[in-house]
Amino acid sequence: MEGNQLFPVFIKLNELHTVVIGGGPVGLEKLTAILGNSTQARVTVIAREIIDELKDFVVAFPLVEIKQKSFEPHDLNVANIVVAATNDNVLNVEIREAAKLRGLLVNVADKPELCDFYLGSIVQKGDLKIAISTNGKSPTIAKRLKEVLNESIPEELDTTLQQMNSLRNSLQGDFSDKVKKLNEVTEILTRDLK
Repeated sequence: MEGNQLFPVFIKLNELHTVVIGGGPVGLEKLTAILGNSTQARVTVIAREIIDELKDFVVAFPLVEIKQKSFEPHDLNVANIVVAATNDNVLNVEIREAAKLRGLLVNVADKPELCDFYLGSIVQKGDLKIAISTNGKSPTIAKRLKEVLNESIPEELDTTLQQMNSLRNSLQGDFSDKVKKLNEVTEILTRDLK
C-alpha cells in the first residue's frame, strides 16, 4: 500500500488500561511519553529488571503499577493497549502475537512494521495538542518539527482557545448556525494570510 495510511486519533488513556512490557531505558521513554500526555493514565509496567530511573519516575503517578516479573501472555488480560519495549526482539514478537490474539492494539519499540500505532511527537500548549508522525520513517524529523512548532505557537493561544470554547458554548441555534458564526469569528485569524 502506498502513501501514509495512518489515521490520527487522540485516545483517552485515563479511561483505558495500558500495559508496558519493558523496564529499561526504552520502557522509560515510552512511559514518559504516555504519562507526559495523560497524567491520569492507568499503566502496568511488567519487566524482570526495572531501572532506578523508571522506579523514581513513577512515584509521582499513583495509577502506575510495577510488576517485577517475566512477561506471561495472561498479563495482557487486563490491557486495552500494549507497548512492547524490551531489548529482546523475540520477546517483543511474542508480546505482539499475544496482543493480536486478544484483539489489542500494540506498539513495538523500534519496529514500525510490527506496530498498530506509533507514539508521535507531541506539541502541547494548554488544551491544544498537535501530534506529528512521519509514518515511522524518521522520529528525528518529527522531533525537529516539534521544536519548530513549540517555538512558533504562542503560549497565549490557550487563552484564545478557552475564549472560543466559551463562545461556542453560548451560541444558540442548530449546528449549522453555530458553525457559520464560529467561522465568521475565526476568519480574522487567517485574514492576513490570504
